[in-house]
Amino acid sequence: MLKKCIAEYIGTFILVFAGTSAIVVNDLSGGTITHVGIAMVFGLVVTSVIYTIGDISGAHINPAVTIAFWYANRFPGEAVLPYITSQVLGALSASILVYALFLTHDTLGSTVPSGSSSQSFILEVVLTFILMLTIINVATGAKEKGIIAGVAIGSVVGLLALFAGPISGASMNPARSIGPALISGHLNELWLYIAAPIIGACLAIICCRCIREKECCR
Repeated sequence: MLKKCIAEYIGTFILVFAGTSAIVVNDLSGGTITHVGIAMVFGLVVTSVIYTIGDISGAHINPAVTIAFWYANRFPGEAVLPYITSQVLGALSASILVYALFLTHDTLGSTVPSGSSSQSFILEVVLTFILMLTIINVATGAKEKGIIAGVAIGSVVGLLALFAGPISGASMNPARSIGPALISGHLNELWLYIAAPIIGACLAIICCRCIREKECCR
């Protein structure tokens, strides 16, 4: 379990550091990376992390995914809290490093709604639903590993970030939002990015039970 938690810490650190750094550098460089580039960074880093630690911890790197795997009876309940703790600590560590590197940036890549909170809430629920539905159908047990899983999940993350990022930030991951929000102090809408992904991920499990055999999500 210790090795798995360390892997989740490292994987979430890499995800948050690469993704939020892309946002910060894009802001500071006058849009050099572009929105398309930021979406590609998130998709590619998720793919890379899955191939790196997928066979160790499952590469959840997302509290909503961990909770959804548990809800699907694919993940032991006693491991949920250690996994989530490791993920949040990894995100916080990444945001601290981003802050140290880019002291003048205000948000540090925080996810903030560009419209109403309700709009972003619904969008985050739907985005995470799509992501988790993909994960649960390509994962092996509670592990995101293998050739198909990495490409499929990374591609979906990039796709969703590409069209929804300008509205809600396309977080789909409580840890990814908690890290920069706590370090930058942008906490007003943080509840949205914690609740919506968990709801969306669990709805995906319910959907999976409706369209798949019982072995998929008991």
